Amino acid sequence: MSFRLIVQPTVAAFFAVRAGWQDGLAGRAAYFWDILQARSQGRDLVRQAWKDVARVFVAAIVIDAVYQAIRLRWFYPGEAVIVAIVLAFVPYLMIRGPVGRVVRWWNSRLVQ
Repeated sequence: MSFRLIVQPTVAAFFAVRAGWQDGLAGRAAYFWDILQARSQGRDLVRQAWKDVARVFVAAIVIDAVYQAIRLRWFYPGEAVIVAIVLAFVPYLMIRGPVGRVVRWWNSRLVQ
């Protein structure tokens, strides 16, 4: 169990920091706030958001499938989805926004 508790949030954090860094460098607003506020570009933003989150979700499912195959010798898809949401999706959403804001703040200080 500790394998999942360490590896999946770490992978999610890696993807979140990378995406948040790109958001900050591009000067984009907070991740979901931007989707909610941009009515004209909403469809494109949702499509891009799904691409980013899908990578994290698929990586978490694969990690959990490997864990289940080694440890449980069976694959439980419902458990894999729940674990992927809790251990990967939630940390991703919690990390991406703050990283983007910090990078955007840092860039604004460097420009001044």
